[in-house]
Amino acid sequence: MNKTILPKSIRGKIMLCTAATTLAIAAITVAVCFQVFQSFLRRNQIQSAEYNLQVVSNNVSANLENIVGFTNWCCSNQEINHYLQAFRSQSRMPSISSKNSYLRVMALSTYDRLKEEYHNTHSFGYITRVLISPANRRNYLQITGSSGSNVPAAPDILYSSSFFGPLTTAPDYQWIGLIQDPLISYQEQLVIPISRPIFHQLNSQMLGWVYLSISDRILLDYLESFPLETDASLYLTIGEITYEYQNGTFLESQLPHWKQLRDISRQCFNQESHACHIQLEDGSRRTLLTCPLGNHGWTISHILSEQAYQAQSKLYLAIILGIVMSIILLGLVLYAMLNRLINRPVQKLLGHISQISQGDFTRDPSIEWGDELGTIGRGINQMSENVVTLMNKKVEDEKQKKDLEYQILQSQINPHFLYNTLNSIKWMATIQNATGIAEMTTALARLMKSVSKGTSARITLKEELDLVHDYFLIQQYRYGGSITIDYQISRNELYQCLIHRFTLQPIIENALFHGIEPKGCAGRILVKAEDPIWPDGRHLLVISVTDNGVGMSEETIQQVLKGDAPPTADFFRQVGINNVNKRIQYNFGEAYGITIESRLGEYTTMKISLPFETAQGE
Repeated sequence: MNKTILPKSIRGKIMLCTAATTLAIAAITVAVCFQVFQSFLRRNQIQSAEYNLQVVSNNVSANLENIVGFTNWCCSNQEINHYLQAFRSQSRMPSISSKNSYLRVMALSTYDRLKEEYHNTHSFGYITRVLISPANRRNYLQITGSSGSNVPAAPDILYSSSFFGPLTTAPDYQWIGLIQDPLISYQEQLVIPISRPIFHQLNSQMLGWVYLSISDRILLDYLESFPLETDASLYLTIGEITYEYQNGTFLESQLPHWKQLRDISRQCFNQESHACHIQLEDGSRRTLLTCPLGNHGWTISHILSEQAYQAQSKLYLAIILGIVMSIILLGLVLYAMLNRLINRPVQKLLGHISQISQGDFTRDPSIEWGDELGTIGRGINQMSENVVTLMNKKVEDEKQKKDLEYQILQSQINPHFLYNTLNSIKWMATIQNATGIAEMTTALARLMKSVSKGTSARITLKEELDLVHDYFLIQQYRYGGSITIDYQISRNELYQCLIHRFTLQPIIENALFHGIEPKGCAGRILVKAEDPIWPDGRHLLVISVTDNGVGMSEETIQQVLKGDAPPTADFFRQVGINNVNKRIQYNFGEAYGITIESRLGEYTTMKISLPFETAQGE
């Protein structure tokens, strides 16, 4: 047999639904919060790192733009151009007494102008050396920063270096990365070299060139404050060379080999930045963020710290667990509230119902609360009182039924004795030619036979009228023919309508003994039968019995209907009007029965209302 795990009781189902709902909310909250927090944490980490990289990028880019701008000024300045033209064929500086002494003044003026522009450049602190040389590498102009020094034959040293030719002849600025300063051999100083040609302003003749060395401090000054965790990595790419930033210096390196798993650049706020999830050779998964450094092809790449991410992730998990615990706590509070507001009242209602099932119908005011369950409690109390009322009524009805049966049994006589006696009287009356006695005896025999041998509770109207005919025939002989009875049956089908046995006889008897006889005059009784249909759709059989006797007062009418009149020894008076009325209402309800209409000294009409039912079941 299959067994269900669901509880059968409503309170059990409510508790189960409450627990399931709480767990579902907790699970959904954990899933949603975990996804949201993970996404938020990753986005926050990327954007925080991107912001730090953008700060470095913006500052380095601004300095580079200033230095490139200064270099372009050197290449296009008219005064420098004139200086290079004047000294292109001079192997040495003219003396003061020579005819070209004005060149010394020009050289001094050009140097002062160069120095002035150098100091006007906002990023001059990162320019360790500026050297402007004619094509013959003689009579050059040189400015050095705080860490630089004048080196004799500097143009020759630079001209013979491996980077000079490619940088000078390149169509645009070309970056070869960080190198050891070729003009300083006594200390290790990394610089970024710039070398550009200076052409004649009116033609393409190369007059000389300008060389600048940029200190690596242009990068280090901004990276010293860059937040870099122990498991994070920072890489700088200048041209085609990549450096890893470690302990305040740049070491030439390569980006680790990695496989891109998913592009997440949409989480960056700068469109030029690029972010992606990668998988390193050791199988670990990291996040790589790359930002450009200006418009010169420089980039800075940051492999984000996983330890910091995990630390913040644990914090978020602690927050999620706190939320889940709060939800579970609220669920327990809800469980306690439902237990108090529903379970206990339901348990009390069930307890009272159990008492009712065991026969205790006492009203319990403690279950009549002010809510919906209290309404149910009031209904249960009312139901128990109604059950008591119905039981008392049932007991009373059974008592009345037994009394009626006792009265009928008490009034029965030995049918064989009556039949034999009545047959003897009938034959003696026939022999003596006393036809009246014979008719009375025959009528009485049929009447007593109906009383003693009738087993069915209801008979047809025709059978009841035959019984009335026999009874009235006997009474006619008694009153000497001063009473008459008439019948008005609206249609022949009514003869087959069912009616309780001895329904009309007690009413005829009442009309004779209490209506016509006290009046002392000729009496007339009218029996009418109709079958009206009431407005509510009920089809009735209505039989009315009217006599012209003394009539009845309203008080008498109530006594007759309630059966308050004193009993007599006569059988038919024992089975009287009240008995007939009760039998009808017992079978068909209080909407049916006997009604009495009377006027003192004139008439009395007793009207019997029954459901329309025939012996054929119509």
